[in-house]
Amino acid sequence: MKQFITQLTKGIFRKDIPKFYKDLVDYLIEIKAIKGKKELRLSSDYIVGTIDINSKGVGFLTPHTGKKDLLIEPEDLNGASKGDFVIAKRVFNRNSRPKAKVIILLQKAFESIVAYLSYEPNPVLRNIKTEQKIDVNIKQKQLKKLPPNAVFKLDAYTNEIVEVLGVLDDANVDEKISLALYNKKEEFSKQAIKEAQSFGDFVDKSLYAREDFTHLDFCTIDPITAKDHDDAIYFDVEKKELYVAIADVSEYVYLNGAIDKEAVERGFSIYFPHKSIPMLPRELSENICSLKENEDRLALIFKIKFDENNNVINEELIEGIINSKRKYSYETIDKFLDNKGEKDEIDERILSWLFPLYEITTHLKQQRLQNGLEFFSDEVKMELDENGELKKVKIEAETPSHGLIEDCMLLANKAAAKMIDFGIFRVHTSPKKKDINALLNDLIPFGIDVKLEEDIIKTFKNIQKEASHLGIKKYIDKMIIKTQQQAKYEAFNDGHFALGFERYTHFTSPIRRYSDLTLHRLLKSIIHNNKKFEKFILRNIESLVVKISELEREAMNVEWDFYDRKFARWAQKNINKTVKAIVIDTKSPPIAKIEDEIVGARIFLKKDNVSLLQNIYVKITKVNIATTKIKGEIVEQ
Repeated sequence: MKQFITQLTKGIFRKDIPKFYKDLVDYLIEIKAIKGKKELRLSSDYIVGTIDINSKGVGFLTPHTGKKDLLIEPEDLNGASKGDFVIAKRVFNRNSRPKAKVIILLQKAFESIVAYLSYEPNPVLRNIKTEQKIDVNIKQKQLKKLPPNAVFKLDAYTNEIVEVLGVLDDANVDEKISLALYNKKEEFSKQAIKEAQSFGDFVDKSLYAREDFTHLDFCTIDPITAKDHDDAIYFDVEKKELYVAIADVSEYVYLNGAIDKEAVERGFSIYFPHKSIPMLPRELSENICSLKENEDRLALIFKIKFDENNNVINEELIEGIINSKRKYSYETIDKFLDNKGEKDEIDERILSWLFPLYEITTHLKQQRLQNGLEFFSDEVKMELDENGELKKVKIEAETPSHGLIEDCMLLANKAAAKMIDFGIFRVHTSPKKKDINALLNDLIPFGIDVKLEEDIIKTFKNIQKEASHLGIKKYIDKMIIKTQQQAKYEAFNDGHFALGFERYTHFTSPIRRYSDLTLHRLLKSIIHNNKKFEKFILRNIESLVVKISELEREAMNVEWDFYDRKFARWAQKNINKTVKAIVIDTKSPPIAKIEDEIVGARIFLKKDNVSLLQNIYVKITKVNIATTKIKGEIVEQ
């Protein structure tokens, strides 16, 4: 919906209007909200945006154009709730602030609601996130037949039960809840699966007029649990040429085909500790598209040449075929880089170019960090037991092998961005001055007194330097990150602030990101000089990037919600347990993060008089499995 409405605000030809939006368009024409004949456009009196509502019930419309909010009186909300996407009409009044009234509710904040059954003593359905009571058209007699804590997925528009997910007491229901909250699904349509299966599971390179690189010792380097492999690398030491090979997914996923229609709705793969919910059917993502060991695979390859000072002097995009000779884990490569681990003949061949490449990427990183930022990375990784309960948590820090691959991928992404002027960029704009000033004030109690430089990157680096001396860099880094704006996808280039790049895009993960798949199609149309296809891809690109950015946030929210559910279950089994924690938010109620045997869980504190980054001991006092809220009391400071 948001994608289509974005098109409508910019102008859309009648012939391009999808069938299922024609009734909406006819109504908007009828109320004179749309102007034009061949090309239709929303009138300037009508504003598209998202609703926010304060405690008094007064609404505020945030226009998706980024202009100032418009006030909406409670009687003009027309049934819209917080987070809903609407079309509103301006209400002109010279004597008051700009106002509007909701004309059409386009999309609820959430397409679906997850609710659970509570006996109080009569059965009541409550929203699993807010605990608010939900009125459903079901008789009490029918509800009483169901067990306590039964969990349901409801249609957000009608409040009708769509699916019974399970019971809250069963840990295996967590992934179903997290997916249902954002209306995500695991299963693919039969048509999409059949389409994926039709490509088989091997590549006959004789059928393709592509450059053959199967004789080169490419390798993949991924997490040990990875089942799909987007990228492989090879370095020609003599010619100083790096080959970054990325799975050519666009060869199998046709634009507007059955797989593509599902992929554009998913946008991203979702990763749980125990499984993934892929963007593409596993028949593709874990098979013909994956750069498997000792298998010929189609790839889009950037050949990147360096000079004697390890500076990039040329980049070339090639459609090729590769054969990865080794599937490595990060851990294995780290051992090799540390001159440990057993090696065979193939390992020796690969290491003969991997060590020189590592030296180059180390140099590139040093160069990159002159204009960009680096933040402490400590990703929380969960391990679950056979019952879906939290077994242990470990922190996965970045290692040399991560850095090696990251800088190879950054080179390919930068090279791809140079090939387009309009399309799909990964944009990260600089933070607002008011947010930086607020951060500088917050840092003073820690003894970090840094001036705001004209060069914001330099300001942040000065903060990081002071924080390192105090031994609190990883926490201060998180505060700096909060100050910054969220990275997103844009049709026009606006640079990447944190990386310090003038142009940047995402090219290297087409198996798990629709943004990269779209870019592959665009780049292939450019290298083949197929202007017609290029124009077709770009026709609605501005609305597509909006949708992809939203889908990215949704995928992240699904993963975070799942982690919170596992933390809550662990906390429920550890009521009255005292744990070490650190205060990460002093707003009411203050929040601390556990830094004990289980790392990363948030605890909401009763006590208000705490300071940021204060180390405390907290007793877990109360847990709500439904909302995932963990509450605690400070027992020692």
